[in-house]
Order: sequence, then C-alpha cells, then structure tokens
Amino acid sequence: MILRRMAIAAWFCLALVPPGAEAHAILMSSLPAAGASVKPGPIDMSFRYNSRIDRDRSRLTLTRPDHSQAVLKITPTGSPDLLETSTDLGAPGPYVVRWQVLAVDGHITRGDVPFTVTDH
Repeated sequence: MILRRMAIAAWFCLALVPPGAEAHAILMSSLPAAGASVKPGPIDMSFRYNSRIDRDRSRLTLTRPDHSQAVLKITPTGSPDLLETSTDLGAPGPYVVRWQVLAVDGHITRGDVPFTVTDH
C-alpha cells in the first residue's frame, strides 16, 4: 500500500514537469560525420540536433591539424534544429569541429566532431 502511494505520488510529480524541460540539445547527425574522411577544398557542413536551438547564441569552431582555430560563420536561416556552414579545408590531417549550442530549454551543450582530410 505504501509503495503504491509512493508510485502514484512520483507519477504526479513527473506529470507536473513540462515536456522537454530537461531536454538538452543533443547532436543527432553531422556532415561530415564523426570519424569521416573528406577531401581538401570547399565543404558544406551541417549539424542536426534533437531540439530547436538558438542559432544566434550558438558557435562552431574548426581546429586544424596545426592547432589553429577558426570560428565558422553559421548560416542565419534554415531549420530550427540545424546549424549549417561552409569552409575551405586545407592541409591533410585531423580536424575537429567543436559545437556549442543553446537549446530552447536554456541549457548550453557542447561536443566535438572529429574528421580527417585526406589527400587521396
């Protein structure tokens, strides 16, 4: 009987939490994908999340093989769960895009998408 009352009370507490109140933006897919190999030169990049994000308060930073970094310009329009950019990849080697997004729930999340530029 006590366990039943506790379960009912827990269910009511969970029912009072608005949907998505605890949902942080999670990267669902990217182009290039993590671990991908791409050729040098111009590339369009995209990063899709599981929720709407605040594009104006989000950031994409590219780290090159020589450890130099560049902030990538995010396309100002598009799907509310998608960041898009383009850049020109240079020397072969390991690259990383660090993403930082502000979700509509007010939480900032970050992550990395490593990939490799190959010369063949």
